[in-house]
Amino acid sequence: MILHIDMDAFFASVEQRDRPELRGKCVVVGGSSERGVVTTASYEARRYGVRSAMPMFEARRRCPHAIIVPGRMHRYKAVSRQIMDQLRAFTPLVEPVSIDEAYLDISGGKRLFGPPEQIARSIKHRVMQATGLTCSIGVAPLRFLAKIASDMEKPDGLTIISQAAVPAFIDRLPVGKIPGVGKVTHEKLARMNLITLGDVRQYPPDLLVNRLGKFGHRLVALARGEDPTPVTPSSDVKSVSSENTLSRDTRDAALLHTILRHHAEDVGRQLRRHHLKARTVTLKIKHADFQQVTRSKTVTRPIQSAESIFKLAEDLLDQYSLTRKVRLIGVGASHFITADTPIQMDLFGDTVEGSKNWEKVDHTVDAINEKFGRGFISKASLVPPGKKTEPDSRE
Repeated sequence: MILHIDMDAFFASVEQRDRPELRGKCVVVGGSSERGVVTTASYEARRYGVRSAMPMFEARRRCPHAIIVPGRMHRYKAVSRQIMDQLRAFTPLVEPVSIDEAYLDISGGKRLFGPPEQIARSIKHRVMQATGLTCSIGVAPLRFLAKIASDMEKPDGLTIISQAAVPAFIDRLPVGKIPGVGKVTHEKLARMNLITLGDVRQYPPDLLVNRLGKFGHRLVALARGEDPTPVTPSSDVKSVSSENTLSRDTRDAALLHTILRHHAEDVGRQLRRHHLKARTVTLKIKHADFQQVTRSKTVTRPIQSAESIFKLAEDLLDQYSLTRKVRLIGVGASHFITADTPIQMDLFGDTVEGSKNWEKVDHTVDAINEKFGRGFISKASLVPPGKKTEPDSRE
């Protein structure tokens, strides 16, 4: 049996938990400017039609009394780690798929923890005890059905689809509910008169594959009740990044350099948390016309310090011709090795001056902030004259 856990309005729920005065209120997490976007809306705000990814001006129009709260990604990540720790108490087969959801293979847990319903209720209880937050859980013999089930009784829901109920459930399942079926695919299926997975099962497989390509094969398998996708306990981190949309489009190079420093700090912090070093740094820019460009630089000696990441990103920005205003800017790192991998001395390869010393500084800052709270100490280069303003970032 596969279990899918999905936290309820996660970011907004964390804010309501941490700030009791927000409980029961219409809380919207996201950027407060007119260009901002809703990240998460509390269930109170959702009653007014406020949804994730909605422009903030539209959220304000629908819910004028909404309380807009800036996101605190570091806080959400900390709570997410608490949640995942609780899940691993039931099975080592836990696959986080985002900051607030995960799959569990609980097939081997019956002897220790009881039948699937008992396991699911125990998980809900432990997550509530550890975090004060509710979650919704779906349990099914197939991975894709577990995900669908977790969304059926939100918030604080529990839906179990037994093996015996699978054929009838699949026959009635609207194709729009299937993970991976977006707007375009849904419209194609509608033109083919395929409304449910039961309709798909009756459709000639070769014709479906011809019209939908690779995804057609998956639809055929799901309609037959086949989903062999395993629960993979963990996957290697391939890249880390930090970016933000600016409150106003700009060509101000000094401002962009300042923002890059903040993003380099965030990327460096992520690398240190994952115990990694990177060979490649990537600069990401999106212009006012939404055209996106990336520029990358690879060095022979892997780096981890924020200063080293910033220097490479700064060089990439300086080499780029800012002929148009910038809407979004970000920094990424990739091509990793573990931080303790021995590195051969390179006589002629690219390196970043002083990177080893800066790594020591970063680790010291990490240790102090870990003990006293993030932001307790910060580098002077990150504090502009007047009030400090750090851009929102996301991993």
